Amino acid sequence: MHSRVPMVTVLALMALMPLFSGAVDIRQLRQLTAKHNVTCVLVFGDSSVDPGNNNRLPTTVKGNFPPYGKDFFDRRPTGRFSNGRLATDFIAEAIGYTKIIPAFLDPNLKPTDLLHGVSFASAASGYDDLTANLSQVLPVSKQLEYLKHYKLHLSRLVGVKKAQNIVNNAIFLLSMGTNDFLQNYYLEPNRPKQFNVEQYQNFLASRMFEDIKEMNRLGATRVVVVGVPPLGCMPLVRTLAGQNTCVESYNQAAWSFNAKIKEKLAILKKTIGIKDAYVDCYGVIQNAINNPKKFGFVETSKGCCGSGTIEYGDTCKGMTTCADPSKYAFWDAVHPTEKMYRILADEAIASLDGALID
Repeated sequence: MHSRVPMVTVLALMALMPLFSGAVDIRQLRQLTAKHNVTCVLVFGDSSVDPGNNNRLPTTVKGNFPPYGKDFFDRRPTGRFSNGRLATDFIAEAIGYTKIIPAFLDPNLKPTDLLHGVSFASAASGYDDLTANLSQVLPVSKQLEYLKHYKLHLSRLVGVKKAQNIVNNAIFLLSMGTNDFLQNYYLEPNRPKQFNVEQYQNFLASRMFEDIKEMNRLGATRVVVVGVPPLGCMPLVRTLAGQNTCVESYNQAAWSFNAKIKEKLAILKKTIGIKDAYVDCYGVIQNAINNPKKFGFVETSKGCCGSGTIEYGDTCKGMTTCADPSKYAFWDAVHPTEKMYRILADEAIASLDGALID
């Protein structure tokens, strides 16, 4: 069995350089990280971090067909809602152990893959269980149930004590919230009858708080939460609002919710002593939209798939795409390109620096 390639010093070093700049020899990085003890990354959330779990579910929310995966290994559509890899895949590559984080429900998953980290995420899910139920995908409660299955499989592979050690020293990453607003609150009648926007943000933040407490009960000691992106800048939202610019009210809802996430993380740190980090997804994407040339982008208001204004998921199926996705911030009308995910991974690694060191 390979020894683990821990993460913390990688994070400290990578934060000081562009991701995959080649400035540091990977073997040297591994030597520097050998004495640290982070074991793997376990992922929960929505389409931003789902590598294909939805392929196995009775839902229409899937991305396992072309042109998705156009720039993935072997040009293969895996269920990732992008042209290539997700931010979590790049984080895994930075650790140096595996180039991708696989879906836990992938039928081709090998027992040894469990050691490298897996994703339980399900596209169209959210902190609100109703959000997942609307699309027949995995709510966080079900994702956590699969975490228990993961622990059982891991125990059979390496023994109970080692399995518990792997979970205790893993980084738990959560990335969701977008669908709670776009597919639920702003679209469906139930939640707006119960909550105004701020009350709904408080409800979602309290759900996240309880989810992380449950993760802690199941062994989590290090948690990374990815904030919600600027929802009003998504091409689909602009199109539906009839605007060329970002929709400010949606951005404000996302920004305010992110502030509540950070407040809850501070409380969790004080009350249960969990180590946590926050990834400013909002700031990164906003920065790329406001300063496209700095990141090598030419188009940040439209996606690469089809017209780039309305297509995502099923409606992107079989569509023609732009010539060079690396010049685009968005792959479809909702989801980022692999290039944008690479930039987000860079930010995630920088955010982890210091926050998770023992």
